[in-house]
Amino acid sequence: MGTPGKVSFALAISAISLGSVLGVGSLKHPERLYVLHDEEVLGTSLELKVKTKSEETALKAERAVLAEIQRESKILSSYDPSSEFSRWFATHGVAVPVSRELFDNLSLFDEWRERTNGALDASAEAVCRVWKAAAAANRMPTDAEIGAAVAAVRQQHWSLNKEAQTATHLSDTPLVLNTFVKSYIIDRAADAALADHSVSGVVVNIGGDIVVRGHISEPVRIADPKSDAENGQPIAALVLRDRAIATSGNYRRGVDIQGKHYSHIVDPRTGQPADRVLSATVISPMPVQAGALATSFSVMDPEDSLRLASSIPGVEFLLITNDGNRVESPGWRNALATDVSTGAAPAPYDPQAGLWDPAFELEITIELAHFNTPVRRPYVAIWIDDKDHAEVRTIAVWHQKPRYLPDLRNWYREDRGENMIASVSSATRPPGKYTVKWDGKDNHGKPVKAGPFFVNIEAAREHGTYQMMRQEIDFNGTPQSLSLPGGTEIASATLEYRKIQ
Repeated sequence: MGTPGKVSFALAISAISLGSVLGVGSLKHPERLYVLHDEEVLGTSLELKVKTKSEETALKAERAVLAEIQRESKILSSYDPSSEFSRWFATHGVAVPVSRELFDNLSLFDEWRERTNGALDASAEAVCRVWKAAAAANRMPTDAEIGAAVAAVRQQHWSLNKEAQTATHLSDTPLVLNTFVKSYIIDRAADAALADHSVSGVVVNIGGDIVVRGHISEPVRIADPKSDAENGQPIAALVLRDRAIATSGNYRRGVDIQGKHYSHIVDPRTGQPADRVLSATVISPMPVQAGALATSFSVMDPEDSLRLASSIPGVEFLLITNDGNRVESPGWRNALATDVSTGAAPAPYDPQAGLWDPAFELEITIELAHFNTPVRRPYVAIWIDDKDHAEVRTIAVWHQKPRYLPDLRNWYREDRGENMIASVSSATRPPGKYTVKWDGKDNHGKPVKAGPFFVNIEAAREHGTYQMMRQEIDFNGTPQSLSLPGGTEIASATLEYRKIQ
């Protein structure tokens, strides 16, 4: 797990800003919704929405959330050698008094290991390391390597004494506290924000795992596991209140061996990557349940997932299998806000019309510059224009405070509106690297003409640095891939004009 750090991006699709500050109250209760973003939080990004009356209170809530995340991380992180967990892991055969947080999580791993028949296990790291080492050598792991890892998983790794609140480390097997631990921390971070009674509602979204709490209803979109773009069409749209949602999937992380991708999610019982379920999304009143089940359902057979979910009140789920099928719990559709569909079939493509070929798309990938200390994120706009600088399509705008939008001086106009869009639940992605796509349509949804256009990427920091990238591409049906030189805020950018995969 990472520690809180740089402030992250929010995505605004077609001039819709996810980082807006919006009024949502009445004259009697003049509350507003403040949206804040941080990068490098638990190894991913944080989106925080705070319903309160002042920016000062919202920023105070943000500090409380980040402080709680950092405190928990110093206890539970498997990657920080100075964390309490790491210090405990270095012991062997000794009953060590541990914090309530560490004891709780070790107890929860025991519980979920039993409830899932071993599908969820902190020692799955032993299997992951075998696959990572094999991938580094570009070879498949041997049967002996996998067998040894599975045998290591099957050991007893600790024993707990509830009365004394001690934990005894028993094995030499690698252990990583992930899966539901992020949800455990999000749960407590939400409580930290609501400790100030001036805050009436909060949404904490860390890497696609979300807790909605208090007097707030949050629209949530479920990311399509087959579309890695931030602005991709969702597979479901929900509205949640006093609920948690978590999504696990194999589509953003993993290893590649001899040209084939293998999931980072493994079945600790067999030593094999879990590949039957592309995406598992779980709704629950309890964040730990949502996180634990989302990971478990990525490993288990859908039939076993249905049986387990039916035994836990308030749990609903959606699975997308590797053959594209949807598996839903009986009450899943009751949570849907709208029926997400692709709409009417597009008109047949006529090559003689001189328009953008709908079989193609432009994929834009940017990577943020990395800093050694926490910093406010830059404001970013990504848009398409023609040779006369006439805007064709705004693809993304990322910002927090509307008053600083004019710093995006090439993109900004006074008549641009700001609207809220939903939180997104997805598989966790690494921080700093973001992908958006352009389908060749203008701001009115009409296909543009085939031919040359300019891709613009603009970044500005509050009272700080500025960067502008502009690249011409001829969208004529011939695939192209371009790399743009990096700068102060955007370390790198790639443009890939290709057939839709």
